[in-house]
Amino acid sequence: MPDFAAPPRVNVLGVGISVLNLDIVVEVLRQALSAGQRGYITVTGVHGVIESQDDEPLRRIHNASLLSTPDGMPMVWMGRLAGHRSMGRVYGPDLMERVFEWSRTSGATHYFYGGNTGVAQDLKVRLEQRFPGLRVVGTFTPPFRPLNVEERRALTVEVAQARPDFLWVGLSTPKQERFMAEYAKELDARILVGVGAAFDFFTGRVPQAPRWIQRSGFEWLYRMSRDFKRLWPRYSRIVPRFLWGAALQLAGRRPRPLV
Repeated sequence: MPDFAAPPRVNVLGVGISVLNLDIVVEVLRQALSAGQRGYITVTGVHGVIESQDDEPLRRIHNASLLSTPDGMPMVWMGRLAGHRSMGRVYGPDLMERVFEWSRTSGATHYFYGGNTGVAQDLKVRLEQRFPGLRVVGTFTPPFRPLNVEERRALTVEVAQARPDFLWVGLSTPKQERFMAEYAKELDARILVGVGAAFDFFTGRVPQAPRWIQRSGFEWLYRMSRDFKRLWPRYSRIVPRFLWGAALQLAGRRPRPLV
């Protein structure tokens, strides 16, 4: 069985962001599967980095991941400023599209966990139509609370029967990161990937920002304009704090080690 060499990481305020771009990420995942790797992938942007500043267990979850992809442009810019010129954004929905297209011929299988009632099932139908040959082997809609003993057992049994290569987790940050870290060894899935609101994007429940806004680094502003009441408290806290922390790091302040 071949060895798997994970890509290097950029230290962004103590969170290790993998040096990746969309053109190489599928090959990295193919190599991981070929090498028999198991684990979870965090799709990490400013929100995840700032939540990790005051939450040491969460920071360790990010840094123990198989990969932590650069979800937002600030992660890409920090990587490029550290000398990784090839670094590009690996945004959850884009990652899913690339993996699904590859899976049409590779035979890799998928399982969807998360979303409101009916979302994961709708996602399955839509993606199987969009990507003919895609193999979605199961879905599970969790309650808005931790799973109880019976629900946990049911999920474990169902995933053991399906044995997916990829288990996509559509929860919010940091809920999905904690879920993956807790369940990665319990579920018989090769790689868990936390993709946040991607389920809602693909099923048309929530609109995505235009590409030019995504590339600008102001996607957070677009999202806040669409759901101001819910997102204003979050972004008014995390954006200034990230800008200040990033400025200090770029000015020479040493970030916390990647542990």
